[in-house]
Amino acid sequence: MSLNYSIIIPVYNRPQEIEELLHSLVNQTYAKSFEIVIIEDGSTNTCDLITEKFKNKLSITYLFKENTGAGQSRNEGMKIAKGNYFIILDSDVILPKNYLVEIDDALNKNYTDTFGSQDKAHKSFTAIQKAINYAMTSFLTTGGLRNNKGTNSKFQLRSFNMGISKKAFLKTNGFSNQNFGEDIDLSYKIWNAGFESQFIKTAFVYHKRRSDFKQFYKQTFNFGSARPILNRQHKSSAKLTYWFPSLFVLGLFIAVLFSFFGFHYFSYFYLCYFILILITSLMLIKSIKGCFLSVIATPVQFFGYGFGFMRSQFRLRILNKNIKDTFPKMFN
Repeated sequence: MSLNYSIIIPVYNRPQEIEELLHSLVNQTYAKSFEIVIIEDGSTNTCDLITEKFKNKLSITYLFKENTGAGQSRNEGMKIAKGNYFIILDSDVILPKNYLVEIDDALNKNYTDTFGSQDKAHKSFTAIQKAINYAMTSFLTTGGLRNNKGTNSKFQLRSFNMGISKKAFLKTNGFSNQNFGEDIDLSYKIWNAGFESQFIKTAFVYHKRRSDFKQFYKQTFNFGSARPILNRQHKSSAKLTYWFPSLFVLGLFIAVLFSFFGFHYFSYFYLCYFILILITSLMLIKSIKGCFLSVIATPVQFFGYGFGFMRSQFRLRILNKNIKDTFPKMFN
């Protein structure tokens, strides 16, 4: 089938990011035409002047709407898009020049109504951005789940870099009205509707993520808080691995406590683990500063996700709260 791509980008107060992303779209080696739909989600610092600069180089539709969250903004973009296949990106990504070519080749060889892919750190990123990327993608920290195809037809979509056909969007109504985990929720809606997804390894993006550890902690706390709710919404999604960050945090507290009484074996385990983080991140980032920041980013991620996860579990299972009262920020 002939695939006509519409690239959907929600943005909220990030005009500088949009400019970098549009530059990378100008440099695409993809020979066919494609459109870009930018949805300004009630921003006060808008990117309309930025998009105007690219109107003579790219086919851009710009829509300003009231603030309702990224998921609903993506839905609005897909409703007005002209293509039959939507590529959804976050505003804080940069594309390698062959990004669209890789997607088109993969879908023409093995068509699926949805796809997802991975993210990497660009050489221009700051040391802290590279460290956060390591913490989010390394096998030693997340098991590489975000960048691992797993069962190819059951790859969980991530909204910073994913695709969905117009047919699948119309059948599932797109993203649910929630602020966190909406992409994972959509994955299960897609599979339940009989569609398949695939992991396109070569269609990666450079993802800037958060710029400091405070923002990173808040982000991972929200991820952890959302996961028990997603498990309640989709029973088959619950896995023991989602408990690992919480167990890591509890284990670290126990290790410190035991050390006060002269029992250091647990502490040695954590010391060895962080040394391994130091070595592997140095090999990947190739920066002394970056590898030491990775040793900080890793526990920041575990503490954020772990505390968020335990809080939601306590509210759901012990206090018997409903899902909206468990984590109100998750829902509009």
